[in-house]
Amino acid sequence: MTTHPRQHRRRTTPILWFVAAVIILALAAGGTWWFFWRTNGERPALQYVSTLAGIHREFGEPFGVAVNGSDIYVSDGDAGKIWVLHNGSPTIFAEGFGTPSAIAFNKNGDLIVADSGSHTIKLLNAKGEVSVLAGIVGKAGFADGNAANSLFDAPIGIAVGEDGKVFVADTYNDRIRVIANGQVTTLAGGLPGFSDGAGKDARFHTPSGVAIWRDKLLVADAGNCRLRVVEPDGLVWTLAGDGTDDRKDGSLASASFVQPTAVALDANGTIYISDGNSIRAIGGEPFPLVRTISGKYRTGLRDGTLSHAKFNRLSGLAITADGSLIVADSENRLIRAFTPNASGHQITPDEITALRENAAEFRTMQPPRWPYDPPDAMRDVAGTLGEIRGEIPEQKVTARFHNGLDIAGSYGETARFVRTEKVLRPIAAENFGTLREFIRMPTMGYIHIRLGRDVSGVPFNDARFHFEKDAMGKLTSVRVPRGAVFKAGEAIGTLNQMNHVHLIAGRSGTEINALDALIFPGIADTRPPTIENVTLFDENWQQLETTPAAQRIKLSGKIRIVIRAFDQMDGNSERRRLGVYKVGYQILNGDATPVSDIKWTIVFDRMPSVDAVRFAYGPGSHSGATGETIFNYIATNEVEGETFREGFLDVPAMNAAAYTLRAYAADEFGNTAYKDISFEVTR
Repeated sequence: MTTHPRQHRRRTTPILWFVAAVIILALAAGGTWWFFWRTNGERPALQYVSTLAGIHREFGEPFGVAVNGSDIYVSDGDAGKIWVLHNGSPTIFAEGFGTPSAIAFNKNGDLIVADSGSHTIKLLNAKGEVSVLAGIVGKAGFADGNAANSLFDAPIGIAVGEDGKVFVADTYNDRIRVIANGQVTTLAGGLPGFSDGAGKDARFHTPSGVAIWRDKLLVADAGNCRLRVVEPDGLVWTLAGDGTDDRKDGSLASASFVQPTAVALDANGTIYISDGNSIRAIGGEPFPLVRTISGKYRTGLRDGTLSHAKFNRLSGLAITADGSLIVADSENRLIRAFTPNASGHQITPDEITALRENAAEFRTMQPPRWPYDPPDAMRDVAGTLGEIRGEIPEQKVTARFHNGLDIAGSYGETARFVRTEKVLRPIAAENFGTLREFIRMPTMGYIHIRLGRDVSGVPFNDARFHFEKDAMGKLTSVRVPRGAVFKAGEAIGTLNQMNHVHLIAGRSGTEINALDALIFPGIADTRPPTIENVTLFDENWQQLETTPAAQRIKLSGKIRIVIRAFDQMDGNSERRRLGVYKVGYQILNGDATPVSDIKWTIVFDRMPSVDAVRFAYGPGSHSGATGETIFNYIATNEVEGETFREGFLDVPAMNAAAYTLRAYAADEFGNTAYKDISFEVTR
């Protein structure tokens, strides 16, 4: 029998209504559950970030944190010390470590330390006495067996189980190791890479943090941008992260991490992950999600609400008895606290300024030299901090600031460190095989270099550079372990096709103009900048006529001043055009007496905020490897450090009279140029 279409609809309609009703009820129940969970559940109410310690520069690089009663212990990777914070006041508990990283207490109250710089796991008792728990001091390698004869390669992560077992993220061996009963065994991992699986079949890449999770182990797998799980039998599976280098919230499988470094759990089972400049969390929601609870903005330093706070390379995590989260903000050299209430110290702008080295202080840190040999032979400066890279068209911003100093060399020439430093970042070398290959040291960065290899790509005979190869024997990446020390003058690698070292001065996120911060033998600049022209615009970017120069122009309304200028140093070729150090302007009366002092509005003493490019440079600005170099500085705007704002010459606020606009451009060596435009204010 054939069913009439209308009869079919009448029969199915009740079924559809029933399904819809079930869905609606489920959503309503789920919503109620969600509301109850968020308002009455056990989710910790962490709401504020404060600065707990370090505002007086006590720490060189806080990395690991651990809680014992009311005291907080901190490892200082740069200084090789362990600090204890008692009522927020830091004092040295022990010193003499290589590069201490993660720390954790055992049930006896001993502090277990992953000493990356000495390739060992150490034990620090309550008296401050240090002994080696496993590994051989100063000897990197891989060996299981008796703890005294075992070998590690700059281990970073540490966790201690209730049974006393010590779990180690043996970072550059890409393994998870266990120390128990005087023996060291490998629980999982082996070759670098990514693979879930059992024991040695699993692969990690630069695992940096571990934490006990029920009967399992959580692993912050930094190089794979994932959070991994290791079962008691060594089976490895991925809990969260899709492997892309990004900060993306969402489901466990679809979320992305930047570089997970440490992991910790609170009493309610919420998992916290330090991930670049952010704190991520899993838990406290009705469904398992990865969410960014703080640090959604770019690198910086700011206390306050979780949505407001800023950080700079977060590392160790620890949970206090009251559920507060303690965080090592490594690049800011501070210990920060996440708490339910705004009761802690809120760092002030003056304290932030005092934390950062200024150029005069920076110059005293190492003897002067160039990044080549001979160290005192003058080289051509090809680019300075603050220059535009890319182009600003009329309606679109496609540009960025240059954050360093380009020092020209020859293709394949050996580049050298300009100061003695040790590697502190778990992943310090990046962009292998590209033109932007680089290594980041604590206060210096070096870009455009074949790290650790000669002009033919053959690795140096230097064990501090760890190369990886594919199945065909081709080099695929290089790592430089945390704790590796390089002295001034030692080779970094060789110049690639960019034919210069891009030298970054200053800590990451607080870069300083290298011509201010470093001394280069024989460097000289007796040439003032060149001001090509000064152009006036109204507030709608309509250009005003400023020629002929002998004719006084009449102004009204709000005016933008744009100065097209460039600089050159002694020894530069005529085609070389560098950015200027600062620009500004001054208004003079008709008789040439100043109405006000020079207003220096754009100053490149430090790296500006990345959002300030369109405030510093006007349309037509362009600089890069190809094309004409044009620097159109918007002198009525203000750009300096993290401060940037739009500004105008407020003509309506001026008396009706004749004036001179004097536009200025200056370089780092005190040479100043100016150009005058006569104008008249009328009513």
